[in-house]
Amino acid sequence: MDSPDIIRFVPFAAFLVIGALGAKAFAGSEYWMYAAKTAVAGALLWWWRDRIAEMRWSFSVAGVVVGLAIAGLWIGLEGRVPSLGRLWDLVREWTGGPKAPQPKPPEAWNPVAYFASNPALGWGFVAVRVLGRSLVVPAMEEVFYRSLVYRYIVSPKFEVVALGTFHLGAFAATSLLFGLSHTEHWLPAILCGAAYQGLVIRKGRLGDAMLAHAVTNLAISGYAIGTGRWEFS
Repeated sequence: MDSPDIIRFVPFAAFLVIGALGAKAFAGSEYWMYAAKTAVAGALLWWWRDRIAEMRWSFSVAGVVVGLAIAGLWIGLEGRVPSLGRLWDLVREWTGGPKAPQPKPPEAWNPVAYFASNPALGWGFVAVRVLGRSLVVPAMEEVFYRSLVYRYIVSPKFEVVALGTFHLGAFAATSLLFGLSHTEHWLPAILCGAAYQGLVIRKGRLGDAMLAHAVTNLAISGYAIGTGRWEFS
């Protein structure tokens, strides 16, 4: 259970599984389950912090600039690039398949509206979301994608692979995997993954990518709250 690959995988897996199992468990469960999965993943990362030596925050101007640039790209491409589901529907139509019914757009994650009768609770969930996206998710995803997956593709003995190692296949595969895991925003996510990986390779450490990821998510959250565009939350 304490093997190097397991401790880098389990927080990420727990975050996904708890979110998937609890998303529609009961009315409003998506808000409670986000708090739960954030707490679990954060606790696991904290528990194994001494075993994940590369999980150390680093400040750099490059990290801030990349983070802000990706946030602008993510927001700017909203509505301009079809989701993966929509792309698949278009392929089916172009190849003569039956026209797929248009799915109902997912409801925006908006605890302020959902808990309108209890504003303190609603804004509490907003705070959890912002902190989770800005602290837990950057550490968790950078450890999983940039430290484990990228280096494991280079060599199953991934710990001997320096973080600054450039490997074209690993670079392309990790960026693509990161992008395809964000089905609604796959294109900016691919570019995002490539940018973060580039920081890791250039700096030879994970901390700058963690910072960039945090800046991106914090900027997008600020935009969502400030403009009421909760689909970005």
